[in-house]
Amino acid sequence: MNILLTGATGKVGSRLLAHLVRRGDHVRALVRDPIRAAAICGDQAELVRGDLLDPGSLSAAMRGIDAVVHCAAFFRGATPEQAHAVNELGTRHLASAARDASVGRFVFLSTGLVYGPNAGRQAHEDDPCAPMDAYPLSKLAAERVLLGVEGLDVRILRLPFVYGDGDPHIEEIIPFARGFPPGQRMALGHHADIAQAVMRVLDAASPTYRIYNVVDDEAPDLATLFAAVGQPPPDGTDAERAAAFGALPDGSRLREDLGFKPAFPRLADALAAGRM
Repeated sequence: MNILLTGATGKVGSRLLAHLVRRGDHVRALVRDPIRAAAICGDQAELVRGDLLDPGSLSAAMRGIDAVVHCAAFFRGATPEQAHAVNELGTRHLASAARDASVGRFVFLSTGLVYGPNAGRQAHEDDPCAPMDAYPLSKLAAERVLLGVEGLDVRILRLPFVYGDGDPHIEEIIPFARGFPPGQRMALGHHADIAQAVMRVLDAASPTYRIYNVVDDEAPDLATLFAAVGQPPPDGTDAERAAAFGALPDGSRLREDLGFKPAFPRLADALAAGRM
């Protein structure tokens, strides 16, 4: 496929880019700073300058594209206004440009945080969502925008906590989650399995306007997650804040519809394979 990828310099996008190139896709990366992006992406992608907040910069990027994979997002450090602008309004601009260019498919990487606090119960794609923070609120708003766009084949992937393949994500969350309960479970997805999910929805003929949770088979508790990077367990002093991250998405729809099977079903498998 000829794929337009946003967020190619980010944690998920940069690793996804490598997987797409390995399977033979031609990837065009939408970037704001081609010089910086070239240092990260190398020669894996065709770089095209554009900005999600500048609709006029997007039409040229869509020429000859079969599918859009939209990874770009403003996450840590974003004000509610910034999260709304980039994650919701930027998605609206990108979807409009894709529809106007008759792009065949639009894959949006959302987040399992859209479910909000649900006391650790399994969350299904059709369950009501009640996110608490600006980031998942803006992602949920973007999902609703996309599901309302006629004439665009939309597939939405709700991602868990993503890790592996040299990503320092686990180490980075330690200070933030230090006060979370050690027994609280965390839904995980290895980068290799996020890429697998993206490729499966890219290749599947149907169904469209479909949401999928992407998760590994096992959600370890936070004590186990911390131990994987040599850290003592969290101390449980901020259980109220931790509740916003307690949903455990159910991944059966992706498995049943598209045959998804994690390459790293458990954190222990990634550790044993040296794929952390």
